[in-house]
Amino acid sequence: MPNPHDFHTPQPSYTRDELLRSSEGGYFGPGNAQLPAPPMLMMDRITEISTNGGAFGKGHIVGELDLAPHHWFFDCHYRGDAMMPPTLGLDAMWQMIGYWLGWSGSPGKGRAIGVGEVECTGTVTPDTKSVRYEVAMRMVRRGKLVLGIADGRVLADGVCVFTAKDMRVGLTKAVD
Repeated sequence: MPNPHDFHTPQPSYTRDELLRSSEGGYFGPGNAQLPAPPMLMMDRITEISTNGGAFGKGHIVGELDLAPHHWFFDCHYRGDAMMPPTLGLDAMWQMIGYWLGWSGSPGKGRAIGVGEVECTGTVTPDTKSVRYEVAMRMVRRGKLVLGIADGRVLADGVCVFTAKDMRVGLTKAVD
C-alpha cells in the first residue's frame, strides 16, 4: 500500500501533462513547489533531471518548449518585431530551479530571488521551432532557507541565444 505522504515519486523526465498536474499544486505535497499554469508555464516537457549531473556535478534539469508562429508572446512584445522576451527565458529557468528543488525533496514554494549576470546573444523568433533550457545547479542549501543557485542557457533550434549565471531561487515555507 502506498504511503499517503508520498505525493509524487521523482522521475528522470516529465511530459506536458505531468507538468500541468504540477501547476495545480500538491505534486510535491501540499504547499510545496509547483510550476505556473499556462500561458506562463514556459516548457512542454522536462527531458532530463538529476541530483548529480550538470557542469558542477550538483544536479541539472533540461526543459523544452515547442513553438509555433502564433505563440502568445510573439503578438504582444514588440509589434512588427516579433520575438520572445528574454525575460521569459530567464523566468523559465527560474521555474526549473524551483521545480528541481521540490523534485529533489525540499519543502516550500519557489520564489525567484535574483540573478547575477545575463547575456543575450540572439533572439527567439516566430521562425524558431523549439527552445531548450539547460540549467546546472551550482549550489544547494537546505536548512531554514532552501536556496538553489544555478547557471543556465537558452537555445533556439540548437543555437545559444541567452545565458544566465548565479540564478537564485528560494523555497519559502507556509506560515501557520
